[in-house]
This record gives sequence, C-alpha cells and structure tokens, in this order.
Amino acid sequence: MTSKHFRTCTLCEAMCGVVIETEGRNVLSIRGDADDPFSRGHICPKAMGLSDLHHDQDRLRTPLRREGGRFVPISWEQAFDEVAANLKRVQKQHGKSAVAVYQGNPSVHNLGTMLMSPQFVRTLRTRNRYSATSVDQLPHMLAAFAMFGHQLLIPIPDIDRTEYMLVLGANPAVSNGSLMTAPGAADRLKAIVKRGGKVVVLDPRRTETAALASEHVFIRPGSDALFLMAVLHTLFSEQLARPGALLPLLSGFERVASLVTDFAPERVAETTDVPADTIRRIAREFASAPRAVCYGRVGVSTQDFGTLCSWLINLINIVTGNLDREGGAMFPQPAIDPLTLGAAFSRGHFAAFKSRVRGLPEFGGELPVATLAEEIDTAGKGQIRALVTSAGNPVLSTPNGARLERALPTLDFMVSIDFYLNETTRHAHIILPPSGPLEHDHYDLAFHVLAVRNTTKYSPATFPRQPDARHDYEIFNELMLRMAEGPLQKLAARARFEVIDRLKPAGIVDLLLRMGNHGSKLNPFKKGLSLRTLKDNPHGIDLGALRPCLAQRLGNQHTKVVLVPAFMRDDLARLARSIGAERPALVLIGRRHLRSNNSWLHNSARLIKGPARCTLQMHPADAAQRDLRQGNAVQVRSKVGAIEVPLEITDALMQGVVSLPHGFGHSRKGTATHVASAHAGASINDVTDESRVDLLSGNASFSGVPVEVSATLLPLADAAGR
Repeated sequence: MTSKHFRTCTLCEAMCGVVIETEGRNVLSIRGDADDPFSRGHICPKAMGLSDLHHDQDRLRTPLRREGGRFVPISWEQAFDEVAANLKRVQKQHGKSAVAVYQGNPSVHNLGTMLMSPQFVRTLRTRNRYSATSVDQLPHMLAAFAMFGHQLLIPIPDIDRTEYMLVLGANPAVSNGSLMTAPGAADRLKAIVKRGGKVVVLDPRRTETAALASEHVFIRPGSDALFLMAVLHTLFSEQLARPGALLPLLSGFERVASLVTDFAPERVAETTDVPADTIRRIAREFASAPRAVCYGRVGVSTQDFGTLCSWLINLINIVTGNLDREGGAMFPQPAIDPLTLGAAFSRGHFAAFKSRVRGLPEFGGELPVATLAEEIDTAGKGQIRALVTSAGNPVLSTPNGARLERALPTLDFMVSIDFYLNETTRHAHIILPPSGPLEHDHYDLAFHVLAVRNTTKYSPATFPRQPDARHDYEIFNELMLRMAEGPLQKLAARARFEVIDRLKPAGIVDLLLRMGNHGSKLNPFKKGLSLRTLKDNPHGIDLGALRPCLAQRLGNQHTKVVLVPAFMRDDLARLARSIGAERPALVLIGRRHLRSNNSWLHNSARLIKGPARCTLQMHPADAAQRDLRQGNAVQVRSKVGAIEVPLEITDALMQGVVSLPHGFGHSRKGTATHVASAHAGASINDVTDESRVDLLSGNASFSGVPVEVSATLLPLADAAGR
C-alpha cells in the first residue's frame, strides 16, 4: 500500500517542501510540494538524496568498535558504557578540556541534535568546542552580535520586494540562499530583473548567479572589504548616506564618515581590480534605488577580512536607509524565536577565553576549528586527548585537513556520532550511528530565523526508526546522563533525561511554539500556534512577509545599533595595509555545485554521476602561460601540501584565479563509502592553510590561498581519482 508524506527537505538551507510517496519502508518518488507556501513546488536535484540516504547500503545501522584495523558491531549498551568510561578516564587524567567536541554542518538540519546536543556538551564542561561555524558564517554572526546585540540577528535580504540587489561572494542560484533561506532563489533573482530592478554580482568567477544577473563584475579574491569601504566612501563624500527613519536607533553614525576617508575608489581600484568609476556608479545606483539590499555570503566570510566584510555590508544597508525596510535587509520573526527563549539560545559572547596554542578568540563558547589540529598535536598542559565528532567530516572540511588526519590517530580516545565510515570517523574508536533523515520528526529551528518570509512547518517522520536504532537526541540524552558526575549533577541529568524522554522533540517543539511570538496579531490562527496546528497544516503555514521590527528585536543594552564596534574600527589599519600589497601569481578559491552539499552527498550514485566535477578551473591565459591543455592532469601546490586534479580551462574565471570545489578527497583508505570512493576527487583542504584566518574572528581564510599549478606526470584517470 502506497502512502504520501509531506516533508521539508533537510539537505540544505532552502527548506523546500517535498511530497514523498512510499510503500512499506521504500521511497517510490520525491517531488516538489506545490502546496508548500514557501517553496511553492521548487526542489533541486539534491532532494533525491533523501531517498538515497535512506536506502544507502553503506549507511551504518549499529554501533561499531575499532579493533586493530577493522570495525566490529557491538550493542548500544556496551557502546554507551565504553564511550562514557573513556571520556571520564581522559578527563580524570588530563582535565575537563582534554576532551574536545566538533559538530558538523548537518547538525543544524537535525531537530534532535539542535535540541539535545547542547545538554551533552555542557555536561562535558570543556572549553574545546568546535564546529563548522568557523569555516563558514562566523563573521556574519560576530557582526550581528557586535552591532545588534545577538548572534542570530543577521539581517536577511527581502529578495522578493527589492529593486536593487548587490551580491558579493555568494551564489544563491545554486545555494538557494545561504544565510538567506530562499527556495527557488534563481526564480526570485529573475523576478527582480523582470519587475524593472537590477542584480549586480561581484565575484572572481562568473557563477550561475552571475549568469542571471543584470551585471557581473570580477573582483580580486580577498579584496571585498576594500570595495565595500570604497562604496561607503562614495556614499558619504557625495552626500548619499541617508539613514532616514533609522537615525534615532543608530549609535555612532557621525563617526562612520571619518572611517572611510582613506578608502577612495581610486585608491583601492588596482588592488580590487574593480575600476573606480564602476565602484562609484554602483554606490550611486544603490543609493538611488527605491529599495536596495547588499548581500554577502561564504566568499566574503572565508577571507582575511571576513568580519570587516560582514560589518561593512550591514553599514551599507544602514546608511542608505535600507535596513528594516521592505525590499532591504530585514529581520524574520519566526514562530519559534531563539531571541525570546533566554538561556536556551545564547545571544553570544566574544573573546571570553582564547585557544591554548595560537591565542585565537572564542565566540559563543566555541574556538575556531582552524586551531583543532594544533591543539591535538601540540604537547603541553591542556592538550586535547579525546574527541567527540557529530555529523561532521573535518578531515575534508577544515583547513589543512592532512594535518588533522595525522593528528587524529594520536588521540587516546575518539567517538563519532555519524552513520558513515568516512575520512574522519575511520579514526574513531567507537562510531554511534543515528537514524536517517526520514526516520525522525523535523522542525527547522535555525533556518526560519534566516528565511525571506515568515513561515512555519512541522514534518513527522516518514518511516518509524528500526527497533534497534537510536535517534540523535536519544544518543545525546544517554551520553549526557552517563557523563554526569556528583550527586547534584546526576540528579539534574536524570530529571532532564526523563523530561526529554517523555516529551521527545515533538513535545518540546509544541512548548516552544506556544511560547513564540506568533499569537493572534501575527498569524491567522487566533489561538496561536501549537504542534496540533502545524500537524493540521502539513504543507506549512504562511505567516506573512517580513515586517519592520528593528526596535523590538535589538538585543543590546543600549537599544541602539552599534555602528562602530571598537574592534572593527581598530582592524581598519590592517585593511589599509593590504592596499597595493604584492599579489601572488595564482590564488585558489572554492566553488559549489547544485548536486552536492559539502562532502556527505557524494555517496549518492545519481547525484555524483556525470562529468567529473572535481576539476581545477583556470583562465585560458593562465593555462597558456604554463603550457597546460584542457583535461591535463595538474598539480596544485601550496605552502601546506599538493594535490593532483584534471584541468578545466574556462573564461568564467578571472586571470590569476583558479577554482576547485570542496568536499572531495574520498581516496583515503579505511572508509566504506563505495560510490564516493569511485568518484574520489581531491580535497581542496589538503592545500588550504590553517594559519590563514580572519584575525578578528578566527574564521578560516579559504578564499585566495596562494598556489602554484603545473603539469603532473600522473595519468589523467589517477589525477581524477585522487
């Protein structure tokens, strides 16, 4: 008997609604849900990954313990006992912070992990906490914390009502709007142009978004902050800075003009490769547009001045009066609102302590993951001796993954909560595999906070979990209970365990909905929202367009936007020194593909099939200078290592820039992802440098890594598989 299930796809940030047809425990089909009020039937090819993950024969379904060179199945009870005993042993011998935690990107797409992993991590009482945040969006969160008083108060482009969109370091046509949850982003971008507006993209590569835009401008990797400062210089020097009704909510507006004095377009043009007259024209167009928004994403985050970029993007939106207005940058008001839930979702803190070896600052209790390898392999008091990873593959996703790969086998103990035996988990002593994405309930706690429209939706499990399986929240709940020490902590852990076990994530979602800010004034359901309301509306509920709400959303004690945080101002001297700096002959940037998401969808045969995607893109002039031809096997060498890949020659790259996708490198021995191994590619993070970080935040600086490219003697097939 066949059944239909309405669900949110959890494979990226877009929150696309899907209709899943099943028979027994088999997925028959997946298609876009035309009745979903947010995605309106849009899906991308990744949606089929939900089926492939569910049926994947390589997916682990029972705990494994490493014995010598092989893994053997063990019971859940034995696994929990051994994990707790080993973590306690390490902490007793070396201190609480000798145990580290790393959480990967899929954690944010999992309701149980979002709700329960913090409880477990707090029980460990370790300062060595890491996540994918610091190889991704940390600068945006730090800028939000410093300016608006909460790390999650990230302004979101009102893409559906804007008339001028300036895009830097982002490819929403492929990502569907990272930190701007916007399913069908390509159609939304086309709609801007269709209604007479303009989309301008600055990027070192002519991306899929650039192909849809009104204008594409090449910009030198790592120079975005200089461009943004020059735009601000133009706005102030030509009296185009008009915050309007925002002015009473701004602290320090009069100081901004003096900060941009030394960054005239003519001064930064050569360093950015953007002509001065182009910078001035863009600034004027932005200021004169009835509704405009500036948006930057991972390309501006992962560079030497990532935090300055995030700050300056906010400043441009603010000084032109485009913050908290229709068509500008706005703040969603989600049904479950982290800003109103107190300690459950921290507003953030910064530099309360620093990493042991390099002295990089924490943010929100996490240290930059660029320091993880050195904290493991550098001896001394406070050295990491054990590691817990959850839903992450840092060997492939963190800078200089080869160094981390060498460090992991030296740990006294490692446990991974993951359903793949991959490049990272192969080093674990125990692997705890959670249930699959279709086997548990889902509610997007994170991405409604970043969405371009206020909606809400609950997805019941498509399939019940198998009796011998465990959900993520059950794993974290059990480990939390077993790690508790002392009578009071054990009592509190037992009480928390029983509440969670009784309520389950569904019950907690119900409570959070009832505590939310969408009462009778903000939604059509006069009695407010509850889990029952959402279950009665399986396609989701439209709560309306984004509304001006800045005064109510501010999270700092002054109830004003802090335009000039001191640490941002002080870093401008470093930015000024980058003007005219010597540039390498070639620099490396990443790129994203529509059919993959980081490293963990490469085991889907239908998503990875087709022409090889792990190619090094290079401009024809750069290739000719090195006597390289299309399809050549080439070596890419940096300060930290070398890889071999096939060459793809294209004028979509500006001269002096080469591009390689991230997430590949599946040739490591000891993994059990057979499809991925057959399309191994090379890991870009074998040549990225962990010493290159944004000095303000500690976020990894992936974009613009100096490299050399030369022909290799390896056969093409070997290069493609490395």
